[in-house]
Amino acid sequence: MKRILTYGTFDLLHWGHIEILRRARALGDCLIVALSTDEFNAIKGKKAYHSYEVRKKMLEAITYVDRVIPEECWEQKPHDVELFNIDTVVMGDDWAGNEKFTKQLLGLCNLEFLPRTTGVSTSSIKKDLGLQSPVDGISQIPEPTLRNQ
Repeated sequence: MKRILTYGTFDLLHWGHIEILRRARALGDCLIVALSTDEFNAIKGKKAYHSYEVRKKMLEAITYVDRVIPEECWEQKPHDVELFNIDTVVMGDDWAGNEKFTKQLLGLCNLEFLPRTTGVSTSSIKKDLGLQSPVDGISQIPEPTLRNQ
């Protein structure tokens, strides 16, 4: 069984996310997604609209995803590869050459950098909706409000 692993925040789920998950899954028999926790996003200077729990449920509902695990720090990648017997780590090609992947995973597994889906990104969606300042790139996403169910 060939196991594939990818990492990300997967907030404001869109067609580009679905495509990278589809293409990653096509490379193997099992796709594991390491989903950035809210705490790790804070360390990275990111703020997700949806909580970790909601983002996890959305990913688990996608046919291509077999398992979702928490991503809690940059340094966990080698541990994840060994723990889950990963053959290939897949990321968007904007991560190609980034030592957070290449240096940590060299010799442990294959690395595959897939081209991003043209014309769509979370950043462009935020910008189009006026949720991101075009000058400084700071997210202007308001805190989500929970409704009584």
